[in-house]
Amino acid sequence: MSWNEPGGDKKDPWSGRGDQKGPPDLDEAIRTLQEKLSNIFGGGKSGGGGESPQIFSSGNAMKNMGYIAGGLFAVWLLSGLYIIDEGFQGVETRFGQYIGTTNSGLNWHIPVPIETVEKINVKEQQFIEIGYRSSAGGQAQGSVPVPKEALMLTKDENYIDVKLAVQYQVKDAKDYVFNLADPKSTLVQVTESALRGVVGGSNMDFVLTEGRSEVVAQTKSEIQKTLDAYNSGIQISSVNLQDAQPPEQVQNSFEDAIKAREDQQRFINEAEAYSNDVVPKARGAAARKIQEAQGYKEQVIAQAEGETSRFTKLLNEYKKAPDVTRKRLYLEAMESVLSETSSVIVDVKGGNNMMYLPLDKMIKEHQAVVAQPEENISSQSSSSSSERHSIKRSSVDVEQTQVIDRPSVRGRDRDGRGR
Repeated sequence: MSWNEPGGDKKDPWSGRGDQKGPPDLDEAIRTLQEKLSNIFGGGKSGGGGESPQIFSSGNAMKNMGYIAGGLFAVWLLSGLYIIDEGFQGVETRFGQYIGTTNSGLNWHIPVPIETVEKINVKEQQFIEIGYRSSAGGQAQGSVPVPKEALMLTKDENYIDVKLAVQYQVKDAKDYVFNLADPKSTLVQVTESALRGVVGGSNMDFVLTEGRSEVVAQTKSEIQKTLDAYNSGIQISSVNLQDAQPPEQVQNSFEDAIKAREDQQRFINEAEAYSNDVVPKARGAAARKIQEAQGYKEQVIAQAEGETSRFTKLLNEYKKAPDVTRKRLYLEAMESVLSETSSVIVDVKGGNNMMYLPLDKMIKEHQAVVAQPEENISSQSSSSSSERHSIKRSSVDVEQTQVIDRPSVRGRDRDGRGR
């Protein structure tokens, strides 16, 4: 039956409120509460069908409520127990204010909302990535590039893509919780800023080749210095330069430039090797020429001085005996001239014919025969043997002719012929 139906006795919640003259009856309210508690704890009406007996009196009700409140308070206090695992630290705060740091083990704090505990892992090695995002192990291979972070400008105004991985751990849980609003985001920004500063102060070739380790060391130092200035409670463990290369758009041109630079260096090395080979030889040859020239100089000077001394002595002898000295000089000159020729012309007295002896050919044939081994001589034919005997006789006759004829020439010279 609805509240406003005829005959409903106006049992709606608003009916009769205007007629109520005073406060509600306290005994009735307690009775109602007792009935509800009786229902909660399993009470009910008696089996005789009458009203249920009164379970709680007014004093007992207050006492039981105290027990319940005490139990709830005990449960609330027990909720302040907490365990800190190994490698973690607990940061306790009271109404948001720091009160202490707890280590591993069983600890207790005033339960919420008065005190709270934040557990921080201080042993785990965490890492961040700059210039790329990887899905496994922080490896740059097969990762997704982030050009906004990776693209950097060098000192010589060239762009390069740099991928960096930073490993860190928490060294102070209090500073880590309270001094940075978002520690990981702050670390990413600090790392990117430090890396851009180091790369911006270096040339592209330095970053891509021999300067990689130095770039890593400088970047790590700058990151740690900035974090310490922030009192971040973060310790940088390692900085790894995963990759550094020119942008993808200019990769081919850069590879050509690298090849050209390598060819240049190869040519320089070859030129230096050739120089190291030729220059010492040239210096040695120059030194030898200088020594030869010095020796020739000393030789010429010594010969000139000797000739001068000889001429001076000869002049003195010439002044003493001019005729004898003149004849002796002539004979010595003719002897030196005729000793250089192998031809002899014999002049026959009283006749118009002169005999020419080809001594040069005879001497050469004689030397060729003498130079042959004895076994080759004995194995030759008889005709060859007779020819050799005739050649030997000819050579003997030539030698005798030279012995006979040369004094005759000297004799003619002594007589004054041919002057």
